[in-house]
Order: sequence, then C-alpha cells, then structure tokens
Amino acid sequence: MLYKNIKVSLISLIIVLSSFISYASTLLIPMDNTQTNHLKAYGIAYWTLENQIEVDWLLNYRGGSFACQYLEQIETECKIRGVSYQIIADAQYTAILTQIADNASNTDVIKLQKAPKVAVYTPDSKLPWDDAVTLALTYAEIPYDKIYDKEILDGKLVQYDWLHLHHEDFTGQFGKFWRVYKDVNWYKEDVRNTTALANSLGYSKVSQCKLAVAKKIKEYVISGGFLFAMCSAPDSFDVALAADGVDICATMFDGDPMDPQAQSKLNYDNCIAFTDFKISADPYEYEISDIDVTNGRKVKENSDYFVLFEFSAKWDPIPTMLCQNHERIIKSFMGQSTAFRKSKLKPSVLVMGENKSLGEVKYIHGELGKGTWTYYGGHDPEDYSHFVGDPPTELDVHPNSPGYRLILNNILFPAAKKKKLKT
Repeated sequence: MLYKNIKVSLISLIIVLSSFISYASTLLIPMDNTQTNHLKAYGIAYWTLENQIEVDWLLNYRGGSFACQYLEQIETECKIRGVSYQIIADAQYTAILTQIADNASNTDVIKLQKAPKVAVYTPDSKLPWDDAVTLALTYAEIPYDKIYDKEILDGKLVQYDWLHLHHEDFTGQFGKFWRVYKDVNWYKEDVRNTTALANSLGYSKVSQCKLAVAKKIKEYVISGGFLFAMCSAPDSFDVALAADGVDICATMFDGDPMDPQAQSKLNYDNCIAFTDFKISADPYEYEISDIDVTNGRKVKENSDYFVLFEFSAKWDPIPTMLCQNHERIIKSFMGQSTAFRKSKLKPSVLVMGENKSLGEVKYIHGELGKGTWTYYGGHDPEDYSHFVGDPPTELDVHPNSPGYRLILNNILFPAAKKKKLKT
C-alpha cells in the first residue's frame, strides 16, 4: 500500500512538473556557434508564428537567438528538425531580458507576431540554374508561392508581405546570354516562352512587359511591401526603371536597334538604389551595366570576403535584424551581379556589408514609401562561381552557413512588430 501511494505521488509530481515547465518556462533557440542547424532554426521560428505563438528575436544576443513560450509541440519540432534548443525557467529568461535591456549592451528584443506570406518571382518553365532563396526556404521548411508577370500585372502582389527576385533580367535582354547560349535549347525555349507571355499580356516586346512588372513591384514597395533581390535582379530592376521609354535592347533581343542616345536619356530618378551608372551597349558583353563589379575583378576565392556592419540594436533595429549572424566576416560569392560598385549607390542607400578594400558593397538596404528593399549581391552563398547547368547546393552540407543566414533574416523581418520599428 505504501509503495502504491509513493508511486501515485511520483506520477502526480511528474504531472505537476510538466505543467510547470509548460506554463513557467521559455524555449530558447541559441543562434551562436553552439547551434547545430542555424538555417532550420529560422523554420522553427516561422512554424511557431504560423501557430499563432509570438517569438522574441534577441538581437545581438548569442548570434540573434529566438525565444518563445515553452510548448511540447515546439520542442518536438526542434528535435525532428535537428535544431538546438534550451528550456530555461522564466526567472532565468527575465534575467536575460534585463541584461538585454541594459543601455550599455548593444542588444534588444523584437517581437515577431505573424508569419509573413512569401512570394518568389519565378517562371513556370525550368531553367538551368537554382535560386538560393528557394533553396533556403525549402530547406528551412518555410512555405512560399510562385508568382510571375501575369499575377503581378493582375494585382496579386497585395496578397503578400514579402517578395523575392533573383536570376531575372528586367531589361528584356534575356540575361544577355545570347552570345554563348543562342543556339542552346533552354535559351531558345526561354525566349519563346517569355515573348509569348509578353504578347499575351498585350506587349509587343519583352522589355515593355518587364518594365510594367518592375513598375508594379516598385508600387508594391511604396505601398508597404518588403522586397529582397539577389543576382541579376537588383541592377537590372533599376536599369529597366531608368530606361522607361528608352530602347536599350539590341536587335537580337527585340527585333530593332537600340536608341543610339539611350545612355543620355536614362532617368536615374526612377531608380530605387543606383545612380549615374552606364549601361552596356555591347550585346556580346555578359553585363547589363557598370553597377556590377564582376568584370575586371581581381581577387582569389580563398581571400574573397565581405564584412557585416554592426548597428545599434536599440536605435537601428531594422539593419540590426538584417545582419544577425554568428559571423561578421562572410565568404563572398560570384553571380551575374557579384557585388555593387559603391560609387553607383544613391546617397540614401544603407550599406550593411562590404569589401572596403575593393570599393564594392555586397549587402544594401533602403526605404521606399511605406516599404523597404534589400539587395544582396551574388548568386549562391555556398557556391562561389555557380555556372549555368551546375547542380543545386545541398544545404544539408551547409546547415550553419552565415551567407544563407542573411537571406533568412530578410524572410523573418516582415514579422516584426511594426510599432517597435518606427523611428
């Protein structure tokens, strides 16, 4: 009888302790070098928000850690996805928050409240390259929708909080792949498909369609949207906007010659990030403008890095969020646009990562109307010189990639409590 009573008491104690853990504990996901899978940790934060549970983003605390109310379901997800976590008592978490609030500490807490709805701008047709952002989203198990020209021109962007642009040429020159790939099937098919789509939407040229799309995306940002772009998208987007009403495409791209006075007719006021650039008028050159630094760049892969700036967490929460990482010196990587020439930035652009010795910037940010944009130079943070036809990066091999973390910072950014971000 005594043994039975002791057994019942132990069971009751376990139930009470479990209840205490559930209601008086915090689940902390460290994002410093103790984390086993940084990239999937973002997916846990997103999954938690999807389940209507707030997440604290602890800026500059242990690499930008996440914390939330302890729930067994969240712990289970961490175990399934291989994400490191700690269960700490509320009193311990209160002590952490007190430490973070200290004015002498460059730390802060941002409340993440709602899982942002994510869209990726990409065609239905399969092209011989991969998009680092879709690889990151898939690996982190963050859902996204694919949209393209028709959906954007139909006004569907308002349904999304965050839009990504990657390997796209908004100037209508098909990435300037013509010289090398004009006789290759994937290129010919892409030209046919893109031209047919533009025609079906009422445009006689692809460049006209892409300009209309770029204008819609710009309106989306002005209205409060979040834009993130990589590779060829950032500079081609601004070049297309600057060339509104000007033919900058050679005959092989749109059937007639470019305007010989095109350069002098560019309107840089239309651009959101760049100014005073020169377009490449040579159809044989694999370059759209001199915004990109790839041509003539002399640096070896093993010495190619960029440095993240450190911002004030309490006074500059937005760039601080976007730069959360367990490393400050990040391996650089190539792309159709590898990095941006610093001399071509508008004065309002905020530089968040650069190689100062080379005079190039890798990671930039700015505001436009009620929204924001962020540009990240290069194609794939873990594939230094990704070529057409190369296999996709296996992120299981790079679960702690600091370069990929910058992408995922941007995906969580729209979830932040807006009141906290106002200046």
